[in-house]
Amino acid sequence: MEHVHLAAEDEDDLYSGYNDYNPTFDSEELDNDVGFQQAVRTSHGRRPPMTAKFPGTALGGRPVGTSFGSRMPMGSSLGRPTTGAVQDGAARPMTAVRAAGYSSSLTRGSTFDPLGQSRGPAPPLEAKNEDTPEEKIKILEKKVNDLIEESCLAQGNGDLQLALEKAKEAGRKERALVRQREQTGTADHITLDLTYSVLFNLANQYANNDMNTEALNTYQVIVKNKMFNNAGRLKVNMGNIYFKQKNYPKAIKFYRMALDQISNAHTEMRIKIMQNIGVSFIRMGQYSDAITSFDHIMSESPNIKTGFNLILCYYAIGDRERMKKSFQKLICVPLGIDEEDKYISPNDDPHANLLIEAIKNDQLHQMERERKTLAEKYIMTSAKLIAPAIESTFAAGFDWCVDMVKSSQYVELANDLEINKAITYLRQKEFNQAVETLKTFEKKDSRVKSAAATNLSFLYFLEKDYDQADRYADLAMNADRYNPAALINKGNTVFVKEDYEKAAEFYKEALRNDSSCTEALYNLGLTYKRLGRLEEALDCFLKLHAILRNSAQVMYQLANLYEMLEDPHQAIEWLMQLITVTPTDPHVLAKLGELYDNEGDKSQAFQYYYESFRYFPSNIEVIEWLGAYYIDTQFCEKAIQYFERATLIQPNHVVWQLMVASCYRRSGNYQKALETYKDIHRKFPENVECLRFLVRLCTDMGLKEVQDYATKLKKVEKMKEIREQRVKSGRESSARGRREGSASSDSGQSSHGTSAKGERLSVKLRSLPGSNEPYEASSQRDLDASYVDPLGPQMERPKTAAKKRTEEDEFADEELGDDLLPE
Repeated sequence: MEHVHLAAEDEDDLYSGYNDYNPTFDSEELDNDVGFQQAVRTSHGRRPPMTAKFPGTALGGRPVGTSFGSRMPMGSSLGRPTTGAVQDGAARPMTAVRAAGYSSSLTRGSTFDPLGQSRGPAPPLEAKNEDTPEEKIKILEKKVNDLIEESCLAQGNGDLQLALEKAKEAGRKERALVRQREQTGTADHITLDLTYSVLFNLANQYANNDMNTEALNTYQVIVKNKMFNNAGRLKVNMGNIYFKQKNYPKAIKFYRMALDQISNAHTEMRIKIMQNIGVSFIRMGQYSDAITSFDHIMSESPNIKTGFNLILCYYAIGDRERMKKSFQKLICVPLGIDEEDKYISPNDDPHANLLIEAIKNDQLHQMERERKTLAEKYIMTSAKLIAPAIESTFAAGFDWCVDMVKSSQYVELANDLEINKAITYLRQKEFNQAVETLKTFEKKDSRVKSAAATNLSFLYFLEKDYDQADRYADLAMNADRYNPAALINKGNTVFVKEDYEKAAEFYKEALRNDSSCTEALYNLGLTYKRLGRLEEALDCFLKLHAILRNSAQVMYQLANLYEMLEDPHQAIEWLMQLITVTPTDPHVLAKLGELYDNEGDKSQAFQYYYESFRYFPSNIEVIEWLGAYYIDTQFCEKAIQYFERATLIQPNHVVWQLMVASCYRRSGNYQKALETYKDIHRKFPENVECLRFLVRLCTDMGLKEVQDYATKLKKVEKMKEIREQRVKSGRESSARGRREGSASSDSGQSSHGTSAKGERLSVKLRSLPGSNEPYEASSQRDLDASYVDPLGPQMERPKTAAKKRTEEDEFADEELGDDLLPE
């Protein structure tokens, strides 16, 4: 109570003197007030209280609340006494009410400051001490969270190895954090959520990197820890790993364990797990158990994929009626997407049009289109699968599927099913039925008509009925000018008519409509190749190779073009790439051998020719090259096997048998060579080369048969000379007849007839080269209109002669190489 000041009865009124003039409020003298100016320049409120008193008032004992510091009271310019504050220790008079921010004191310099802003800025914060255990733990926790986030981001970017490394580092940091908490005695504050996040991310990254054992062990650590809530759900992930390992029984076990730990409130998750169980049963071949799972899903929450799997199971067990019912369920599954009419502007409202343009191709609409496309794919595949099985004929099955689809929300698929019906006819070689089915589309809407006409055009093109193919190609183009397949068919029909410029225009138009149309680009390259525009053809095939990286046809065309451009090194390079795609193609290997042979690299050429012979030992050109290679390298014994194989392939060609005999002769096996020549003589008795070799060999070996072979040789040579004379005389008669016909101006008819006769004579002589009887030429006589050609009746005669000629053509005039002629 010592600070309570009670007003005495004889004291003046507490509120007297407030109407008197106070120099404190004299703002005109503030510029001359040194204390005030100093307070303005520095900080407020730091001056010690003044000691002056206000005379004659009750405020005399209160401390001064101004910022004038310890300055001595100064008199004002008017000579008035300064008003001061109450001395320290004076009691504050008690009043009934005190307003916030107001005071009854009239101290000099006091201002209205209810928020305390005159006290200056707040003092700076104290520096955080990072050496304390609590701060270290917080920093470590932040590092662990950052590592988990970096691991997830790396996985999202496809860098699985980095994601695994970050996950492992997060695991190490988290274990260090737990040890630090245990050392500081704060083990009760261990964050279980952080531990769960670290372990789950680590297991996930192990699974992504196909480290399945480590992933399963990590998941097991989480599942066995009872302190983690809902950890049992992770058994789904463990089941997925076992499914990937094709351990289907164990996958089903974990799926069922996860299913038991998920409440019925989470319907969507339970449906997905049951779908996994059904797929696992399908992989095990237990279709009945799979049907149980899929049936439950279709009754609870039907979806397209489950409906398709259910149809597959019924197809596997051959249940026709349930296939039909499942197909009906499949086409009734709601897709949950908006109608396409939503994206069509109903009026000319610019705001509505802008909105529609914005959502027409946004991610939601793209997702809707993908979902609808997937549903149509499953329905089409199901229909094609069950159509031959649900009825006695596949046509009746297709008709039933078409009727069902027409009554569903997928009406536009009915036409596609009809076209698939025609394609099925084609696979069964029933071309007439396919054509009839496709012709029914001629009066339907343009899209379907174009597709049907395109197929018809292709069919007729394969049958080489190019007029009908051209007609239906035009029909397809008229129905849909932007159909690239129709333009390609039209270009093909023009291509076979050798109008390459026009064909190129159609292929270019197809590419303008669909830049990824590989058929048009390939055909355009072939067209440029036919036109001799090799650089443009090369450009087409290089573009095509960028799209189809492993296409053998494209690589071969590139190699062929480089060969035509006389760049064998590039041609070899492309063929080397080609044999990495088709390493067993004998023609490609033979082509490589040919290019290396042209470059003079015999060893590489031999390697590829030999590989080609291994895969296709009947290519006569490869056999001939290999045999000649061994002869050039003085290994005649090895060449024999190749020429013997050529003899088996072409037994009527004497040249291969002569090659075999020559190889025996060159290798010094004269007895075997003699036997081979004798065998050739028995098969081809009029072969001059064989007889010459026989004469030479018999002479060298001193055999008695030499005279017989010499006589036969002379006879055969004489017959050959006679045949040559016949041909020569026939040509001279033909030429003389033509000269006489051109010189005769007064007998045009006779001249014409003579010329014709001369030509016929030449033809007859050429057709009679193999007659066994010597031909007797008629004496030269004057020619007139009544001239009868003495060889005329012989038109019916040369039956045996023609046969002889055939034999002679096959072997009589064969020319052997200089290295095989007798020495």
